[in-house]
Amino acid sequence: MSGQDIEIESEDGNFSGYLSVPASGSGPGVLVLQEIFGVNPAMRSIADWLAGAGFTALCPDLFWRIEPGIQLSSEDDAGLKRAFELFGLFNHDTGIRDITSSLAKLRTLDACTGKAGAIGYCLGGLLAYRTACHTDSDASVGYYGVSIADRIGEAAGLSRPLMLHIAGDDEFVPPEAQARMHAGLGSTPLVTLYDYPGQHHAFARPDGDHYDATSASLANQRTLEFLHRHLG
Repeated sequence: MSGQDIEIESEDGNFSGYLSVPASGSGPGVLVLQEIFGVNPAMRSIADWLAGAGFTALCPDLFWRIEPGIQLSSEDDAGLKRAFELFGLFNHDTGIRDITSSLAKLRTLDACTGKAGAIGYCLGGLLAYRTACHTDSDASVGYYGVSIADRIGEAAGLSRPLMLHIAGDDEFVPPEAQARMHAGLGSTPLVTLYDYPGQHHAFARPDGDHYDATSASLANQRTLEFLHRHLG
């Protein structure tokens, strides 16, 4: 596999994305939707992991309209402070436009075999849900997405498969919000919900304080099987 930054074209301007291609040279496409820390080494490593599993992965810079090229650390106070500022400034509707442009770009690449989906974490987990509701993503996966319970009505737009990983002790998604997610999405045939009791937000981020290898491995296994099934 190999990784490089590429340019993504949109009606509002061009922005960058990190592209990682499998050793075979091609595979189904997957967008990697960032946490609040930008296209940092953690997001790039996820793209590389997907490429190692046979996917052509593209992680677009969704903060480019605020400040291009953000790469923050989740492990220092200054990085956390700036990340939450960016989260507050982020426009979710233009974000979906940029995701739509990124999906279109991914599908045009010679390294993409045709079908393309999305996977996202934290803010990106919410965006993965919204991507499933508002774009032609062939399959979408969200890890500990925030504020999904406030947007259950958007699920009316679902037409392709969606998988959500829910951290049971997520400090940003309280139990009542998780209950609303299950009530609003649990009976939808296109949606698969997995709960991880006792796990905190970002349990699948290897460099994070709440990383849990067992739960992360299980979630990642489920994700790869889901993506191979629907994109392969």
